[in-house]
Amino acid sequence: MSVLEKLQNLPNAIPTPAAPAPDILRCAYMEIVVTDLARSREFYVDVLGLIVTEETADAIHLRTFEEFIHHNLVLRQGPVAAVAAFAYRVRAPEDLDRAEAYYRELGCDVRRRRDGFVRGIGDSVRVVDPLGFPVEYFHDVQHVERLAWRYDLYTPGALVRLDHFNQVTPDVPRATRFMEDLGFRTTEDIEDADGVVYAAWMRRKPTVHDTAMTGGDGPRMHHLAFATHEKHNIIAICDKLGALRMSDAIERGPGRHGVSNAFYLYLRDPDGHRVEIYTQDYYTGDPDNPLVTWDVHDNQRRDWWGNPVVPSWYTEASLVLDLDGSPQAVVARTEESEMAVTIGADGFSYTREGDTEHGFKLGQQL
Repeated sequence: MSVLEKLQNLPNAIPTPAAPAPDILRCAYMEIVVTDLARSREFYVDVLGLIVTEETADAIHLRTFEEFIHHNLVLRQGPVAAVAAFAYRVRAPEDLDRAEAYYRELGCDVRRRRDGFVRGIGDSVRVVDPLGFPVEYFHDVQHVERLAWRYDLYTPGALVRLDHFNQVTPDVPRATRFMEDLGFRTTEDIEDADGVVYAAWMRRKPTVHDTAMTGGDGPRMHHLAFATHEKHNIIAICDKLGALRMSDAIERGPGRHGVSNAFYLYLRDPDGHRVEIYTQDYYTGDPDNPLVTWDVHDNQRRDWWGNPVVPSWYTEASLVLDLDGSPQAVVARTEESEMAVTIGADGFSYTREGDTEHGFKLGQQL
């Protein structure tokens, strides 16, 4: 069954505007509010090695080694740790007109700044989408040096690209339908035997995802993910954190995901914002790329080696702001959470619920 067939006739679906959706290219940057800019700079620059493009007294603009736009991450000093914007680049300047019309038709809070909301970005549209997330669309951007060939600057754990966002929402089917209307395609999801969807991975660029919709109390930001070239880069980050006596920043991993097939590491920054270091997922660009659905009782979906997931990974996430800078109210998920199913129902079992044999992969016995 296709994703669209699964999502048809949802009783609480967000209406599809008559206005055309903007043509989104990729996730491009995130703006987060931090409570101690100096400590955050130490974490993201001195430890993780992100490149400083520009900094002021109250903000730092950072990028990865292979990026040519001004930044992939903005750290902004503020009173409450939260996310100010999930930012996407669109294909053409005209897509900003489309974004503005699309969200106004939905009745959303829409703001536009011809000179951009942050440094290095031109004409931009920011909205609070119907899911409660602050989202930015932009096309015009300042180009900077792509450092892909500057091997003299590389560190063993070099972060080379922004890969994806992960958003927590109390109604994953509703969120998935809305993102499908925006042109996102679902590559993988997690369901139970009753068809309850716990999470969905959605993409615009031809990888597993630009963002994921994870079930839980929301709207909140679960994590921001940066890519490395190889697994050994992630191991090097772990070694560096250990040498600096900062291993308490490691929340989960390193390990191999079942969903996405990627090698991962989850860190928490000084404010508790979660950062994933990610590598080696797969190509999804063909129009008939098949949907992969995982059983919520299959513990290999989150960790291919069957290791338990720490409870904080399910329950803790960052607040998100409205366009005036105030934290958005968090709405509780009403259906059973994935954490409850995973921990309460199957106790981190290695196999799916009801399996009598050991070791399954996507429904096929090994």
